[in-house]
Amino acid sequence: FPRFVVYRHGHLHMLHAFARARGAPRRVAASARGYYRRFSSQKHGGGANWGYVAGIGAVSGFVGGAMCYSMVGNKTPRLSPVPPPATNANEQTAQWKQVLDRCIPAIVTIRMTTTRAFDTESPGTSQATGFIVDRERGIILTNRHVVGSGPVVANAILHNHEEVELKAIYRDPVHDFGFFQFDPSQVRHLKIDAIPLKPENAHIGLDVRVVGNDAGEKLSILTGTLARLDRPAPRYGNMSYNDFNTFYYQAASSTSGGSSGSPVLDKSGAAVALNAAGRRGAASSFYLPLNRVKRALTLIQKGEEVKRGSLQTTFAYKPFDELRRLGLTSNLEENLRRTFKKIEGMLVVHSTVRGGPGYQKLKAGDILHSIKDEILTDFVDLEALLDSNVGKPVTAKVIRDQQVVDVLLTVDDLHAITPNALLEAGGGVLNNLSYHQARNHDLPLTNSGVYVAKPGYIMSQAGITSGTIIRSIDGKPTPNLDEFGRILNQLPHGHRAALRISHVLHPKQEAIVMPSIDHRWFRIVKRVRNDVSGEWDPTPYPSHPPMMSPEPIQVGTAMFDPGKNAAEKAVSQCLVGVGFTMPFLIDGLHAQYYRGTGLVADAEKGLVVVDRNTVPSGMGDVTLSFGGSVEIPGKVECINPIHNISVVSYDPKLVSSLPVKSAKFHEGGKPEPADEKKKSEGA
Repeated sequence: FPRFVVYRHGHLHMLHAFARARGAPRRVAASARGYYRRFSSQKHGGGANWGYVAGIGAVSGFVGGAMCYSMVGNKTPRLSPVPPPATNANEQTAQWKQVLDRCIPAIVTIRMTTTRAFDTESPGTSQATGFIVDRERGIILTNRHVVGSGPVVANAILHNHEEVELKAIYRDPVHDFGFFQFDPSQVRHLKIDAIPLKPENAHIGLDVRVVGNDAGEKLSILTGTLARLDRPAPRYGNMSYNDFNTFYYQAASSTSGGSSGSPVLDKSGAAVALNAAGRRGAASSFYLPLNRVKRALTLIQKGEEVKRGSLQTTFAYKPFDELRRLGLTSNLEENLRRTFKKIEGMLVVHSTVRGGPGYQKLKAGDILHSIKDEILTDFVDLEALLDSNVGKPVTAKVIRDQQVVDVLLTVDDLHAITPNALLEAGGGVLNNLSYHQARNHDLPLTNSGVYVAKPGYIMSQAGITSGTIIRSIDGKPTPNLDEFGRILNQLPHGHRAALRISHVLHPKQEAIVMPSIDHRWFRIVKRVRNDVSGEWDPTPYPSHPPMMSPEPIQVGTAMFDPGKNAAEKAVSQCLVGVGFTMPFLIDGLHAQYYRGTGLVADAEKGLVVVDRNTVPSGMGDVTLSFGGSVEIPGKVECINPIHNISVVSYDPKLVSSLPVKSAKFHEGGKPEPADEKKKSEGA
């Protein structure tokens, strides 16, 4: 009908003839004339006549919709069977009520606390959603970004407000799903059930309900209709976890924070997808398909390993019109369309990780045709093949420059290249460079250095930030976490170590920083993830070398300001810069670093008086700076509980060669007022 819409008047016979040609009864064709005459006097905008359009809508809706006319050769057109009428609103509401009554007891609110920074995640507390998929084993499905890649403490709040403790038993290395587990015997007052996973039920136009802890409201029921099944995975930024090599579903369900991990339910009460993300400022919500989720759950239920394979390559799904521009021939396209009736595109190489199996073998723009002679047209088939060939060589056929090229590749173990250990050192947290960060920033995954998830007390003083990669210590390479910990543990307390660093955002810009090694406030501890217990088992490093003694300062290495007048000259050699750093925030203090000025009260004993705004606590490290150039360690001796006075000490032998003097304090009553001459001299 679109070509008829451009006509405004005098073409009613064309609509009538079209309806008759499609086999419509005379009364149907005549209805077009009725619609036209009824609305022919109505105008819209600049005099456009919409009566003709109304007639077309009526006839097209009747002829092309309910009656479903079909032409077969030269035979007389016949009516197809009329489908049964749709259920009314009350019946649909009743059906959804039954589904929700059955499913809601299986949906839980998850409260989790990330106890350590790890990879791209920061410590903190948040809420999300999960749902029970195995009531006998107490397995809960939720998102990977809820389970977290690092240490987590979590509990689940059931529909009747009972609480159960959770342990993380699986998080997928790439896709945004993971599993918690609880003890079903802890649930005493609620009959729990499991929600089945049926990814095969998903189709465009499916009416769904997203049920979960949306906006922290414990239980929200959001409606939606699946509009897309082939949306690219959402991207959250270069310094964050990003899913890839999968499609996402899209619907306008307006999900928000707290709904992560909510089941996307159909009218049968099955989960067809897992809610994962949404677009800010829009109603669009994004759901993870459950094909690979269902496989992982089945293997976990059997007690088997969930093998995951990878080529360290990112693929993108491209339609045929783009594939032709990339070199797909018309003959091959015709063969593919004949073999796969519903195919609309193929997978194309987007990028490879440096040093990975596909690096310099697969090129951006290569069209993936097959692996092991199995034609692959979507992500599910690709991952199924890779997961079943972990550690094995495979031959991939790609289309490059209109030629089919064979490429020999080895399938990597995704779990092996995903960090599962962290190192606590100096109040900071480090881990091996992750697959996600290597992919985000085009870095080699192996031997790149150690990734700083949190700089902590010692490294932050040297200007190291999260996302920094430490490549060496004192000239010794640190390609991985174990080597970094071994070298660091051999350095004595107080040693100034030279660290060669770069940042993932600027990997080619290297720098040298020199933090002071600390073994007093923090021990070096390695923690390894245990998916059986859900804990991160600690392994402390052996004892470190003894504390390094500072060397005395040589003569002439410090310059004291002579002052502009007699008073400044008198006190210039009595003033010292005082630095105070706190490894832990206590007593309501909000900062870790303090700077101020102190007064040498006794040069022979090495005592300095300073205000409590500079040294507010006895727990911390003191540094004293003489002449603005010589820095030595100090110690907190006294914090006055009432007055604004603190006393710190230092070793006088370290500055015995410097002209450090004790300040003269006035004794007795009030000082005498200075005369005008003394005032002019600054007395």
